[in-house]
Amino acid sequence: MDLRYGTDPHQAAARVVPVTQGRWPVRVLHGQPSFINLLDALNGCQLVQEASRSLGGPAAASFKHVSPAGAAVSGPVDEVTAELYGVTGDRVGALTSAYLRARDADPKSSYGDFAALSHPVDTELAELLTSVVCDGIIAPGYAPGTVATLSKKKNGRFLLLEADDTFVPPPHEEREVFGLRLTQERDAVRLSAALLGDTVGGVLPRSAVDDLVLGLAVLRYTQSNSVCYVRGGMTLGIGAGQQSRVDCTRLAGAKADTWWLRRHPAVRGLTFRPGIRRQDRINWQIRFIEGDLTPDESVRLAQALSTPAEELTADERERWRRRLTGVAFASDGALPFRDNVDHARRHGVDYIAEPGGSIRSDEVEAACREHGITLARTGLRLFHH
Repeated sequence: MDLRYGTDPHQAAARVVPVTQGRWPVRVLHGQPSFINLLDALNGCQLVQEASRSLGGPAAASFKHVSPAGAAVSGPVDEVTAELYGVTGDRVGALTSAYLRARDADPKSSYGDFAALSHPVDTELAELLTSVVCDGIIAPGYAPGTVATLSKKKNGRFLLLEADDTFVPPPHEEREVFGLRLTQERDAVRLSAALLGDTVGGVLPRSAVDDLVLGLAVLRYTQSNSVCYVRGGMTLGIGAGQQSRVDCTRLAGAKADTWWLRRHPAVRGLTFRPGIRRQDRINWQIRFIEGDLTPDESVRLAQALSTPAEELTADERERWRRRLTGVAFASDGALPFRDNVDHARRHGVDYIAEPGGSIRSDEVEAACREHGITLARTGLRLFHH
């Protein structure tokens, strides 16, 4: 199948062929995907299938640049998310709730995402997708009428892919780089609660087990180094592709803080003038939370508001941040130093899952004990490149 283009538009002659002749894991229903579109779709598809199998029920992911910006299983849609997307939280269906929760984890990054769903798209989700900026979707099926609805998006350029949820990939995978073909056994270790039995500092509650299993599924399909913060069956912050693990922990932690601070009364109280678009509201809320507006930004924010913003001081941000608890933190590789634990704790982390085995694992364990964090050592590294 010919692709629209390769990684970049100047890379022509882009094609995709099935490894096993005649056996396609996906089918294009509408549009012409690019190289990166397919990478987003195929990684997202595997993530949500794995999360759904491990935890039960619908799962969703919001992908950008071959890493998830957010992922979630179905669950409650809080008032902030419901208000942002114009839905009634307690009436949202399971599949739509999964996608809303995935997208709301990092709504700035999810702008123009590729959506992945574990279950067939229903009418409710299709209608929601017509109202958000999204480049495409992959799902194992589509309810009658939903393909016609979605194919009109982006002036008819919206991508619709159908996944074969019975497809089993070959046991080995290959990649060609600079004239060499690399081959390896596919990473097919099942992610489940059984990986979390080796704990330090207490027993994991069931909710934390589920959150950590979701976190491991997310990390398996996130560019390494990667970490993620998870709470209530949804990611709050994902760090991807960082050379330093502690920098990754800080980056993802800042995203988790932003998610939480978007629930602060001062942020919820920002009253935007009619006509200010949803994404502009999101971006202004985040800049307001970050607290370092330039003079020009301060003027433009004031112009976008119908009433002056309530001050959100650094002390108040810190006070609110400390109210976030019960967060699970997962790392795709061993934590090399205790600084990852110290930083994770600042973002409400009570539970950590990591492979273990670093030369300073005793220091990591001691830090968890000091902070009252339950540590689970999985013995399984989940690098993804």
